[in-house]
Amino acid sequence: MKLASLKSARKHGRLIVVSRDQTLAADASMIAPDLLSALECWDTRQPELEEIYNRLNDGTFIGAFAFDPAQCAAPLPCAPQWLDASAFLNHGYLMERAFNTERIPHFETIPVMYQGASDDFHGPMDDMVMASEEYGIDFEGEFGVVVGAIPMGCSPEAAEQQIRLIVQVNDWSLRALGPHEMKTGFGFLQAKPSSSFAPIAVTPDELGDAWANGRVNMHLKVEWNGARFGEPHGREMHYAFGELIAHAARTRTLSAGSVVGSGTVSNQSRAAGSACIAERRVIEIIDEGAAKTPFMQFGDRVRMQAMFDNGDAGPFGVIDQRVVR
Repeated sequence: MKLASLKSARKHGRLIVVSRDQTLAADASMIAPDLLSALECWDTRQPELEEIYNRLNDGTFIGAFAFDPAQCAAPLPCAPQWLDASAFLNHGYLMERAFNTERIPHFETIPVMYQGASDDFHGPMDDMVMASEEYGIDFEGEFGVVVGAIPMGCSPEAAEQQIRLIVQVNDWSLRALGPHEMKTGFGFLQAKPSSSFAPIAVTPDELGDAWANGRVNMHLKVEWNGARFGEPHGREMHYAFGELIAHAARTRTLSAGSVVGSGTVSNQSRAAGSACIAERRVIEIIDEGAAKTPFMQFGDRVRMQAMFDNGDAGPFGVIDQRVVR
C-alpha cells in the first residue's frame, strides 16, 4: 500500500492513498484526517486503507484524481520523533576522517543515533531555504521506517514487526557547523536543518524481495545539478532497522508515527559513488590528497530516487529540490 499527504493549511497534511502505478490518488480523510492519526489506530484503519488501495488499482474507486507529487507534503509533515542513525559503517569511518575524530567506541556493536527535528519535515519538491552558503550545505540520501507504538525494552525481532511504512529521506546537513557541535558532546542542532521526504510512504510488502533482513535492498540514485553523483545500495547497511528501533527504545517508549533513519547510504566500492558531498570530499582527500568538490550553492538542485536492482523505479517517487537563500 502507498500513502501520502497532500499539502494543506493543517500541519499534518491530508491523507491520500496512491495507486500502484502512481497515476491516481484517493482522498482517505474520511478514514483518518492524516497519516499520523492512521498510524495511531493502525490495526483498525489499515484494512480500510487497503480497500481504497485495491479499488484504486482495479479502477472501481469513484472520486479518484490524478496524483501530483508536487502537491505532496512529506508523508508525515510532522512526527512525534525523528531518530537518525549511522547504520552504514563505511560512511561513519569516512566521516571520522573528515572531522578528524577518534573512533567511536563499540561502533560495530552499538548503533550511533541522534534525535533531530521532527516538527517541520519538507515535501519532495519544496525549495530548501538556507541561511548561508558558508555553512557547508550538503544533502544526505537515506532510507527510513515509520513505526507503530514501541514499548520500552522491545527486542529487535519484535521491533521489526512494528514497522508500518518505509520512506526515502534527504537528511540535510550544514557541514561547517557540525564539528563544533560534535565536540560539545550534546549532538547536532544547528548543523541539521529539517529533513525532506519522497512523496510516498509504502508498506514493506510493496518492496517485495527488496525488503529483506530488515533492510531496503535498493540503489539510491542521486543526481546533483543533473549529473550523476552516486547510486549506493542499501544492502551494506550494518544494522537492520529492527536493531535501530530496539536501540532507540532501550530506555523509553516510541510513539506511533516515530521515524527512524538509516543514515547516509554508503558503499565501500568507489564505483557506487556517494549519497552526500562530505563523503565524496573525504574520498578525494584519501585518493587525491585534497578535497575538490565544493558544497552546494544557492540555485543548486539535488534529485534522489530509489531504484530496484533490475533498473525499475522504486515506489517512493522522487525528491527533487532546489537550495535557495
